Amino acid sequence: MNTPSDKEVMELALQAGHILLENGAEIFRVEETMDRICRHYGVQSGNEFVLSNGIFVTAGSEKEKFFAKVQHIPVSGTHLDRVTAVNQLSREIEEGKYTVAQAMEEINKIKNMPDKRKSVQILASGLGSAAFCYLFGGNLWDSTAAFLVGLVLYGYVLQISSPHLSKIVGNIGGGALVTVLCGIMYLTGFGKHLNYMIIGSIMPLVPGVPFTNAIRDIADGDYISGAVRMLDALLVFLCIAIGVGMGIAVMSRLTGGGILL
Repeated sequence: MNTPSDKEVMELALQAGHILLENGAEIFRVEETMDRICRHYGVQSGNEFVLSNGIFVTAGSEKEKFFAKVQHIPVSGTHLDRVTAVNQLSREIEEGKYTVAQAMEEINKIKNMPDKRKSVQILASGLGSAAFCYLFGGNLWDSTAAFLVGLVLYGYVLQISSPHLSKIVGNIGGGALVTVLCGIMYLTGFGKHLNYMIIGSIMPLVPGVPFTNAIRDIADGDYISGAVRMLDALLVFLCIAIGVGMGIAVMSRLTGGGILL
């Protein structure tokens, strides 16, 4: 078996870290996985510095060749199936199941894993909206309305917001869309509790995983990354609130204040 070069090992570790960070993993998980890969393949001088949107890796000593590389990783969505796949791969690497070349092939397969079908994502949004509406106190009709609004909302996210709008505009538009649709259903008697309908339907937009990871990063001492992720999540919360406020204002004006009763 050919001994892998330090560059090949560091490239493998970097790609693994890239996938983890891009798909919503915590900072400590990224650093731990990269370190595990480097140590297994004999690179003892590898060092990683991971931020919420970038990875800096270096290696080199009197006995090992020098290597340095930086990758910028924009704040993106969350795909926990890819995070799980990389975690499993890193453990199998430690068990000696892969050469560097084989591990890189697996990394490329994980990188190219297809997203869930749009129809599945839309259905999940509707079911999630209905479930949250019911948990917060809505009745069967409220949950049914939230289900329908959740379907429309994620169709908007996939077809309009994500491909064509910025995060700020997209979330404001999503909040307004949900509020207007729930208001229309409420006025037509389809639902009985407007607040529960809106709260449930808005849940697919809420960045729960980034917010949780931000708290975990801060708790682990990664204050820069945690603060960036927290700011990003709070910005989304603010945009959703602005959108809901705009929707209520529009419906209130159109109904002469009836939507607020």
